[in-house]
Amino acid sequence: MSRLVILVFAALAFSALAQDDSPPKLEPLPEPPPRAGDPADEPRVQIPVQEGDKVEEIRDGGEVVMLKVTPKEGPTYYLVQTGKGEWMRRDSLDSGLRVPMWPIHTFE
Repeated sequence: MSRLVILVFAALAFSALAQDDSPPKLEPLPEPPPRAGDPADEPRVQIPVQEGDKVEEIRDGGEVVMLKVTPKEGPTYYLVQTGKGEWMRRDSLDSGLRVPMWPIHTFE
């Protein structure tokens, strides 16, 4: 039993001595990205609306995803951002999807 304890102790001691004590090789830190709140760094977006139209931004996580445009005359329409970064006009937010709602069974 004492020999087993000595062997385990010796194995732990040799494994501790075998480890490399040199410091790890470090790389320099990359440059930090520009601050998100700096208006000079944000891209400018030009949206074709008439002067005097009321434009409301709808945001998701701080990013503009939809614009509600209310012109002086005429109906309200929406500009929805597509996946390509372009804007698509939608006259209503109704998708046109109609789910069938037939009654299967009624209780009387």
